[in-house]
This record gives sequence, C-alpha cells and structure tokens, in this order.
Amino acid sequence: MLLTSLLIIGGVGGIVRTRKRSKTKKIQLRGQSPIKIREKQLQQVSSKKILASPAEKAMQRRLIVSSVNLVIGGTSLIYTPLLALTIPGLIYTYLPLYKLTYQRTIKNREISSYSIDAVLIPGIFIGGYFYVGLIASWIFTLGRFLLVMSESESKQNLSNLFGEQPRTAWVLVNDVELEVPFDQIKEGDIIIVKAGQTIPVDGVIVDGVALIDQHKLTGESQPVEKGQNEPVLSTTLVLSGKVCVRTEKAGTETVAMQIGKTLQNTADFKDSIQSRGEAIADKYTVPTLCLSAVFLPVLGAGSALAVLNNAFGYKMRVLGPASMLSFLNVASKQGVLIKDGRILDLLRSVDTIVFDKTGTLTLEQPTVGRIYVYGDFGEDKLLSYAAASESGQSHPIAKAILAAANDRDLVLPPVTHVEYEIGHGLQVMIDGRCLCVGSERFIQSEGIRLPNELDAVKAACYEEGSSVIMLALDKQFIGVIELRPTIRPEAYLVIQQLKERNISLNIMSGDSEQPTKNLAKKLGIDHYFANALPEDKADFIDHLQQQGHSVCFIGDGINDSIALKKANVSISLRDATAIATDAAQVILMSEGLQSLDYLFSLSSRFEKNMKKNLYISTVPSGISIAGILFFHWGIVAGITISASSLFIGIGNTIFPLVKNRISKKPLELENLDHN
Repeated sequence: MLLTSLLIIGGVGGIVRTRKRSKTKKIQLRGQSPIKIREKQLQQVSSKKILASPAEKAMQRRLIVSSVNLVIGGTSLIYTPLLALTIPGLIYTYLPLYKLTYQRTIKNREISSYSIDAVLIPGIFIGGYFYVGLIASWIFTLGRFLLVMSESESKQNLSNLFGEQPRTAWVLVNDVELEVPFDQIKEGDIIIVKAGQTIPVDGVIVDGVALIDQHKLTGESQPVEKGQNEPVLSTTLVLSGKVCVRTEKAGTETVAMQIGKTLQNTADFKDSIQSRGEAIADKYTVPTLCLSAVFLPVLGAGSALAVLNNAFGYKMRVLGPASMLSFLNVASKQGVLIKDGRILDLLRSVDTIVFDKTGTLTLEQPTVGRIYVYGDFGEDKLLSYAAASESGQSHPIAKAILAAANDRDLVLPPVTHVEYEIGHGLQVMIDGRCLCVGSERFIQSEGIRLPNELDAVKAACYEEGSSVIMLALDKQFIGVIELRPTIRPEAYLVIQQLKERNISLNIMSGDSEQPTKNLAKKLGIDHYFANALPEDKADFIDHLQQQGHSVCFIGDGINDSIALKKANVSISLRDATAIATDAAQVILMSEGLQSLDYLFSLSSRFEKNMKKNLYISTVPSGISIAGILFFHWGIVAGITISASSLFIGIGNTIFPLVKNRISKKPLELENLDHN
C-alpha cells in the first residue's frame, strides 16, 4: 500500500511539470511548484506579475502537510507511536472540509461529495485503519489542490489597469514643469504629455497638437490628431507631438477606471460554473450514502466505509482537475495560456464567436493603399520621398510607409535639414528642395493650396476606414498616401476553420459603419455591429445568451473588458491591455489568432480524455461494491482497488503531456482534428 501511494505521488508530479518554450528564449520549469510555474507563465502576459491566489497557496501548504503525514504513517507501520505526530496535520487538513460541508449542507441545502469525506475519514480512523485513513486524507487533499489549481478562483482587483498609468506626471505650475505623484493629480491641473507617453487623465488640450492612439479604449482603428480645445482620455498613447492637458477627471473618475468599476460589478458567467469532475462526484453522492447506510447493519462498518470510498464517480473529483491541469500545460506549450480549466468544457458548447475589430482582426500598423499623385510625380518617386522623410521615425505610420517603399525596392534619396513640427508632420530637404509630409492641418498651416478634388479623395478614403498623409514640395501640393487598416495575415484562414465548425461569427467595433462592413465582407463574416460602446458590447453578448447561444468573445482593449467578462468564454491576445488580459480566461500567447482553431481541437481531445476518466472511475467502483456484497470485502480491499484505479486514471490524465513530449515539436495547426 505504501508503494501504491508513492507511485500515485510520482504520477501526479508529472502533471505539474511543464516546459515553457518561446521563439526568443527557452524556460525550463522542472521540479518547481505548479504555483511558481503558473506565475511565470502569467508574467509573460504583462509587465506586472499576477500572483497566485491565496486559495492556491493554502491548498499547496495542505498538500505538503498531508504528504508528510503519509510518510510518517508509512514509518509508523514499523513504530506505531509515530502516528501521534500526524494528528496536528490531520486537524489542519480537515478543518476546511467541515467548514465547506457545513456551508453546502446547512446553508446551501445541498449534499455534495464532501459529505462523503466528512463521514468516511473519521469512520476509517475510528475503525482503526490509521494508515488507510492517511491515504484517504492525502487523496482528498490532492483532489482539492488540483481543483483549485485548474480553476481561477481568485478575483483580480484590476490593479493592472493602474499598471498602465505612470507613477508620476509632469504638471505645469507657474510656467514650471514639476514631477507630481500620479495619485496627487487633481481637477484643473495642467498635465504635460510628450510623444511616447500615456495620457494619465481625462481632460481637454489647452495647448499643442498630438497624434493620439486611442484604439484600445475607443476602438478607433487609426490614430487621431488632436489639438486645442479637443478632449482626450486617460490610458491613450501620444504617438507624436506634445500637449498640455487641463485635467477634468483623474484617478478612479476617468473613463478607463469607470470601465474597471463596471467590470468588477458585472456578473461573471464562469463564477457559476462547477468543475465537471466535481459535478460528477456530487451527482452520485446521495445514492452512495444511501447504499452505505443499507450495508452498515447487514455487512458491518468496514463494508459500509468501503462503499463510501468506492462511490461511483468519486475519483472524478481528482481525475477531472488533474486532466484539466494536464491539458493546460499542453496548451501552454502551443502558445495558449488557459487561466481557467473549465473553459475546456465550455468551448464544446460555443456556437457563436464575437470578434472585436481593431487590434484583434487587424494590426496596429497600417498598410499603404492607394497613392494619389498631382503634377509630374510618379507613384514610386512620391513614395520614395515620403519614406526618406520618415526614415528616422518609429511610429506605426512611418513603419507602414517604409515597408511599402521596401516592398517596391525603392532607393531612398538622402535627406538633410529635418524639422519635426510637433503633432503636425515633417519638413525636410531632399535634392535641395523643401518637402512637407504630414496631416492636412500641417499642409494648410504651411500656406499650401489644396486641390479642389482632394475632398472627394478624402471622402473615399475615410469611407473605407483609411487615413491619409499629404505631401507638398516647394509649397506645391504633390500627392496623398492612403493608409489602410492591416488585416491580420492569419485572420482569413482562422475564419474559414471556425466556419467548418458551424460557428456563427460576428464583428463588433467602436469604429464607423463602412470600415467595419468592409472588413466583414473581406473575411466572409455575415454579421457586424459598428459604433459600439463598451456597454453596447456587453449588452449584445447578454442578448445572444438570452437567445440560448453560448458566446465566445475575443478582444484586446479596455473597451472590450466588460464583454470579455460577460461572455461564456473570453479570449484575449498577448499584446492586449492589462485589463483585457485580466478579464479574459484564455490568452493567445503567439501574438495572433493562429492558435484559435487549436484551442477548439484541444477541447475535443479533453472531452475524450474525460470520458476515459469516467470509465476508469466507475468500473472499478462497480467491481468493488460487487465484491463487498458477494465476497464481504472490507475497507482495506476497497481502498486498494480505489487507489489502484486512481493510479490508472492519473496515468490517463498525464498521457497528453507524455504524448506531447515524445512528439518534441509543436503540433501543426492545419493537421488537427476538427471534430
């Protein structure tokens, strides 16, 4: 029996051993606690470490104490008085059990599988089966530990949202810039924000012009140029320029933090979902208690206890979470971080997916579209001039223009005398001539006359959801470069894979109607919703759920966080905002949507594994109860069969990990089963 226990401990040890791989570095996590492994995986998501919950740490301590008790119990087979040393550990381990049993039985008026433990464990010790009782105690603690590890029981307090805010801000006081702690900013303060910095408050620009990226908060696909008397929002990023912002709302009063408050108060669908293994164990609790009560007067206490220990589905409380944890580790090796193991169950029932548009189906860096030329310039020459002027810049627009010039193998002319007009554009000297590149506001500010047909060009571009960059040479207007939203290269294939699964697909966006419609058409998605506010997205998810749909929402911005929490299954991307990765239950670590179809395939494999677990759990229980009835087996025989079947079940739970290690290379997404 001691050997069996050691084998089980060794089997479980294989479940929580994982190796995290990435393109840039290799991290081996062998021999570490599963909590440390999970913390290191989550650390890859954002710069702020997400710590394991107190419940996880408490269960880890109890498992350690229970394992020590098991070793002491084995030694006590040689020297019996050592058993007295296990009493404090047993009290520490089982106190939560009786609290939980009281909570469920008395307050919630439900009988769970913990009722069996509450009767079984003391009964075993009272019957004198001390070492058998220690094994049962360890198995119980193991089940609770794996359950807590596979479920995300802790509630995030959204502190990562503040992680996106600077610790300090530069405040203008009597024409002097002073560095002030973030939490001391108040209404009316003038905040100085420069290129590359995050705006820390909601307010109005009182001086300066800047190009601002606010898509993660508002959903707008393109950066917006803002100047004096225009409003700005906290957590948005200044790409270029410098602005003075008069504070209207700071701290918890900003739009971003109000979204956070709403998120905390939003009912989380996942909170009400029970672990599948625990649900199966609970289902058979009442029949098992009744059968044990019948056996007690007829066959004695030993047989009655053996029935309790071999309840149908009882071992699913260990095998279910163990399988979940195993598949979570398999998923992490394929670039999918699943924060809540119950998602593997929920994915099977998903029939509707809602995509956020900007940042999820499209990339932050735009793509050069049409080039409109005026005068004697050709497209290539115009593009080469624009690329040459932007060659020293690193913002998304500059990268897009430089990439287009590189694709055409253009030779860039040398640039001299670069003048950067903050928030407007660039003025450079090329071949002894003055080139202006930037926004319409910048071109007009230089006294350059715009052609009459430009309004039609702008309207056509804006209708497609594109933005424009204008160029002038020696005060003469020479052209316009269209910048289109870039569809993720893998998006079309992923959409086709999901269609093969007969899943209804939708796009929701805070962007305007036409660009949202165009994207839906290009990707072959039938349903789209534009101009959506954060609360609109959550309301739409709720509407679909009330119609009987199981909804998966995929988003990456602060404005998606409420919908992420409301959905049956929530998925975010690695480079998403911290509040989005907090709210999401699954994070695609590969910086794209490639792993989405793999995630659904993994859910199918998990279902097959769980069916095997159920078979392994119930068949030996039936054999054991038949042996108790016809051959008068007692508690020792019952627990031996139970422990043996548990060992076989644990082997089944770690099989996906072993199979994955043997293959050595990641699974090819195209070859996965689509069942």
